[in-house]
Amino acid sequence: MKPSRHCLMRLTGLLLTSLAAWYLGFFIAAQVLQTTISNAEFQGIRKKPVLRAPVPKRQKCDHWSPCPPGNYAYRILSGGGKGKMAKICFEDELLISEGNGNVGRGINIATVNYKTGKVTSTKFFDMWTGDHSGEMMSFIRNAQEGTLLLMATHDDGSTLLKNDAKKLVEELGSKEIMNIKFRSSWVFIAAKGFKLPDDIQKEKINHSDRKTNRYNGWPAEIQIEGCIPRNLI
Repeated sequence: MKPSRHCLMRLTGLLLTSLAAWYLGFFIAAQVLQTTISNAEFQGIRKKPVLRAPVPKRQKCDHWSPCPPGNYAYRILSGGGKGKMAKICFEDELLISEGNGNVGRGINIATVNYKTGKVTSTKFFDMWTGDHSGEMMSFIRNAQEGTLLLMATHDDGSTLLKNDAKKLVEELGSKEIMNIKFRSSWVFIAAKGFKLPDDIQKEKINHSDRKTNRYNGWPAEIQIEGCIPRNLI
């Protein structure tokens, strides 16, 4: 028995509908896959690390650039106002600081053995009360030949500093000690028994001035830093 024309049309329509449904499903699946890949690529782009400049490596005594091989690093910072105490750093070791408990009003001095680079003594001399000018002279005179002397003021280092003590510091190479005034910020590095290079920072001074003082009654702190060759003696 032959199928009727009506049945053939229904069968043809069913086949065409199935084919259209399959094609539509395939098209939708392809679009979903493409969208998923695109989103994944976008997410990957978003997750790529942001390039940042490397953090600068910390140098000895917080220098901006390292000292050449065969050199000592130093940094001397005066006090600032009442709250910021003086600091003396040598070869990345804080010789004098508030944290060490060995800094005070007046003139702070650290001595270093030049050959070994090791601190030999630290002391501060109050120049506001008491007679400590002579003590400071004895401290400097007792330093051995071949010694580095690093000095920094905190608060006032001048009121009771006598002229003979100033002359002794001047003999070490200071060009500003005779000019020191009430609450002047002053830093200085000297060598006993040998000569430091001419091209390094050795001394700075900043005088109190009501018009320009950073702190109430005190000038801004100042600092010197540099590198000292180890083959000077």
